[in-house]
Amino acid sequence: MSENPGPPTVANVLALPVLAGGLPEVVAGEPGLDRPVRWVHITELTDPASFLKGGELVLTTGVPLPNDASQVRRYVDELADIGAAALVLELVRRFHRAPDALIRACRARDLPLITLSRDVNFLEVTQVVHALILGNQTEVLRRTQQIHDTFTALTLRGAGPEDVVRTAAEMSHRTVVLENLAHQAVICEPVGGSAEEALSHWERRSRATTVEVGTTVHEPDGWLATPVEFQGERWGRVVMLPTPGAAGFSAEDITVLERAAMTLTIARLIHSTSWERRAHRHVLRDLVEQRHRSPAEARARATALGLPATDATFLAVLIDTHQNATEVENLIAPALEQTGLVGALEERRVGALLSLRRGQPWQSTVEQLSRTAREVDPDAVVSVGCEVTDLSHAARSFREAGRVAEAVLPGSSEQLYHQLSDIGLRHLLHTLRNDVRVQDYVERQVGRLIEHDARHGTELLPTLRCYLDAAGNKTIAARRNGLSRQTLYERLRMLERLLDRDLEVGEQRTELHVALLALDVLRTS
Repeated sequence: MSENPGPPTVANVLALPVLAGGLPEVVAGEPGLDRPVRWVHITELTDPASFLKGGELVLTTGVPLPNDASQVRRYVDELADIGAAALVLELVRRFHRAPDALIRACRARDLPLITLSRDVNFLEVTQVVHALILGNQTEVLRRTQQIHDTFTALTLRGAGPEDVVRTAAEMSHRTVVLENLAHQAVICEPVGGSAEEALSHWERRSRATTVEVGTTVHEPDGWLATPVEFQGERWGRVVMLPTPGAAGFSAEDITVLERAAMTLTIARLIHSTSWERRAHRHVLRDLVEQRHRSPAEARARATALGLPATDATFLAVLIDTHQNATEVENLIAPALEQTGLVGALEERRVGALLSLRRGQPWQSTVEQLSRTAREVDPDAVVSVGCEVTDLSHAARSFREAGRVAEAVLPGSSEQLYHQLSDIGLRHLLHTLRNDVRVQDYVERQVGRLIEHDARHGTELLPTLRCYLDAAGNKTIAARRNGLSRQTLYERLRMLERLLDRDLEVGEQRTELHVALLALDVLRTS
């Protein structure tokens, strides 16, 4: 949507050819040339104010102006009190220069006084300016209808609060922020600047602005804000930030903000997920996928949600569940309200980012998260990443937690959580179990042995496993396998012939041992 020009100003009207031909000269009240002109009024009365409503450009030949200075002041005071936009005096019939008393009176009331040294057709002026004003009003009505239609369409398709705030920012060309009652910025759509700039010290700045009824411009930062509420219950407010160097808020900006607030109310009633939950989820996903523009923006967004982001370390936790991830998210979120971000990352995976004081142990917190998650899913698997000292590095912690999660073996639910130090060779092979190269390796190493046992009813594979588990100690292997040493020796010689291997060579034993571990992983997956 293009920028709304608003009603023409006094300066705009003076620049029109129909008035410019009269050689207009501003002799008083020049700072008021930006006043909007809402109508044009031609008058030769001594008390024209009684016929005005405010915002009029008053045209006169000066014929009715009194000679007495006090009467001139009264004439000007009445125009200023009613809110006239400006007084235009034609210097053709009665005056050839503006009377000093009139100039002084207009200066005292900051009323723009413009003189015309050439004859101007006042009727033509009214026609041209009124056409301009009416055209502008028609455009305003069209734009207002477009705003209503846009937000109505959002409501009808059940748009979430992110879409509503984004639309308000796009239509107003200004940054728009949705905050909750705790003065936390849950959604921010920056325009013409960064989220870091918009959200810097958000809570402190927000608390410095008074929460009022209706749409109001708030100092000291000049925010335009309106509450989001339903039947007297306030949920927060939506804020439009001023753009440095741009004009103040227009009537169209107010309409956009109020319609956004109304649409947000409906979205809140439609969508069961709270603003805070949605905000945590979006910021968390942006951190995981490194979608923030800069480290500073990542910190600003997280801080605006109440997450301690300075002088802290951060730890990623993944919770993989067989249940719906949203159920687990809703259960564990209250425990991390002030110390972490929680959000469903996938249909069966919940992510949590813990903010810890430097040196603070994290184990008890993760254990409690695991116990809470298992109230919903007893088989939930909790994986932990590495600690990082900068919020923008959270993705690295999540990647490590993801690698740990991939390596967790089935049937490991008795362990409350898993970390990288828990991952051994068997876990690594479990991670690689779908790689055809691993599958091919197992077949090349022990495939013939498996087939021989199947065809001849022998137990060479268990014998090999027992021998390798005993690290090549034949005495221990025989005892564990319930065999005599002679029988074990015979089986080992048969194994060496079948596999074309020398079981006295350590590297060859290792290759076979890895193949058996991989076989176990493939059979239990």
